[in-house]
Amino acid sequence: MRELILALGLFLFIEGILYALFPSKMKNMLSKLNQITDGQLRSGGLIFAILGFLIIWYFKRDA
Repeated sequence: MRELILALGLFLFIEGILYALFPSKMKNMLSKLNQITDGQLRSGGLIFAILGFLIIWYFKRDA
C-alpha cells in the first residue's frame, strides 16, 4: 500500500511540475486531444499501461 501511495505522489508531482513550468504548452497539448480519435487514445493508453506494468514487474521481481 505504501508503494501505491508513493507512486500516486510521484505521478502528481510530475504532472504538477509540467503544468507549473509549461502552462501554455500544456494547454496547447490538451486542446489537441480533441483531434485524436478514441481508438488512438485507447491504443496509446494501453501501450503506456503495459510499459508501466513491465517497468514495475522488472524492478519488483527481485524484491
